[in-house]
Amino acid sequence: MNWKVTVVATLLFPALAFGQGQEREAGSVSGNLQMLWQSYSEDPIIGAIVPPEQSGFNAFGNLIYQQGGFSAGVRYESYLNAVLGFPGRFKGSGIGYRYARYADPTGKVDFTVGNFYEQFGSGMILRAYEERALGIDNALDGIRLILRPIEGVEVKAIYGKQRLDFDSRLINGSGIVRAVDGSIDVNGLFSDRGGYDWKTKIRLGASFVSKFQDGGTITKDSLILTLPENIGAWSYRLDLQRSGWNAGLEYSGKINDPSADNGYTYRNGEALLASLGYTRRGLGISINAKTVDNMSFRSDRDVLLFDLPVNYIPAITQQHTYNLAATLYPYATVISGESSASAELFYNIPKGSLLGGKYGTSLSINFAAANGLDTTQLSGQDELVYGYERNSWGFGPSKFVRDFNVQISRKVSKKFKWKYTFYNLEFNTLATPVTTTFKGIVYADIHVVETQVKTRKRQSLRTELQALFTEQDKGDWATFLAEYTWSPHWFVSIVDQYNFGNNDPDARVHYLYGAVGRIDGPHRLSIGYGKRREGIFCIGGVCRAVPASNGFEVNFTSSF
Repeated sequence: MNWKVTVVATLLFPALAFGQGQEREAGSVSGNLQMLWQSYSEDPIIGAIVPPEQSGFNAFGNLIYQQGGFSAGVRYESYLNAVLGFPGRFKGSGIGYRYARYADPTGKVDFTVGNFYEQFGSGMILRAYEERALGIDNALDGIRLILRPIEGVEVKAIYGKQRLDFDSRLINGSGIVRAVDGSIDVNGLFSDRGGYDWKTKIRLGASFVSKFQDGGTITKDSLILTLPENIGAWSYRLDLQRSGWNAGLEYSGKINDPSADNGYTYRNGEALLASLGYTRRGLGISINAKTVDNMSFRSDRDVLLFDLPVNYIPAITQQHTYNLAATLYPYATVISGESSASAELFYNIPKGSLLGGKYGTSLSINFAAANGLDTTQLSGQDELVYGYERNSWGFGPSKFVRDFNVQISRKVSKKFKWKYTFYNLEFNTLATPVTTTFKGIVYADIHVVETQVKTRKRQSLRTELQALFTEQDKGDWATFLAEYTWSPHWFVSIVDQYNFGNNDPDARVHYLYGAVGRIDGPHRLSIGYGKRREGIFCIGGVCRAVPASNGFEVNFTSSF
């Protein structure tokens, strides 16, 4: 269907279907817009290149109509051409997302036709989501039905294809995804017996996901192996809450799924995710453990990187926000297999105490570790077909990452507060290849001091001083950031990242970048200029490479 016809039909249908009769509530229109434009200048020192068009442009706008239980929307996208670091094959302008949805006022029936996002449990066997900053969008295109036949019971059924590409229109992959999920809120199920008043809250869930793709054969030495066309994955989960305690357990399995991710081996996949936490006023403790073995799951077995992932493996390491910790050695979940664990402590030292001071002091401590799997490599034909055998759910000998960090934050007065963060990292660049200059384990310490001062009424200055020290890779780094805000409208910022410890004097470059912007309610405009370092950008344990650049950047966002 022509995209113009699709837009008109999407917007007119609710008026035709629900506009008859004055007793119905009025419809509403909402949406948002985002535009990013970048210019590029050649800079051989930092490796910045200039594409033929000398600039990049990404934009999208959502338009949503809602009336009662009915809603419909479209997203118009434009890549002319895509900014560097974004999937370069995204090009042109057109409709990239469209849907219509009806949710019965009783809450018992909810169905969607067109595009939608969805997640079962933690996402280990199904997560359709968008992370625009990474260029990830694996939205499903098909039908979703949600039923809540009785209190505490919910069933979801999905049938569709995944978004793969964009060339002036939405382009889906060829594989078909079929899925069903059921969850039971035990307290809701027994609400007529006072279930909501029970001290213990119990929630159960189970999911099944399968994908279909035309088969074929592959040849390994003298073996001719048939590729399976239907791949199934399943998951069971349990969540408990009681008196400040919470615990979760999720197990997932998958039948043999030879793909480019696993070297076309036929071993089954398994994953186990466990969590335990405790919170009370001023205190929080959480412990997490995860083992993932051969759980890559795509609707096309031959693609890699961000293309067509059916599932998502949640990261167990903390997702850092400060520049040096977040961009130099960010850990990405190793989808082929890892065993990992983390522990975190939050504590608010009471105000008025010796250590808490007048306004109190916050302390957080986090430790995360990830290793390869505990396996034994097979031999002969078994190695060609199955690769290895896992010996246990525990850690294997190969170290992937060790991440220890401590953060202390304190408000000194009504006008001044500070925060100090220390990181100790051991990072295996062979497991997560975030650099091309060093292969092995990087040992690094990072110190960050952040301050915020209210200089005048509705004006404040925020600064960050960061330093990373390591004897490996490119050596020591420093970052300085200053941001001045005239609330509620204006802000100006400057950031300088400097590789002062590089063994190559010519590589000791200042990556200086400045920006100015204005905020008017839901509208935000920023204009910046400077150098961007080549590196890795990660969100939620998923990372993409960002090339070095030098030039202007204009970013505008708005919502209504």
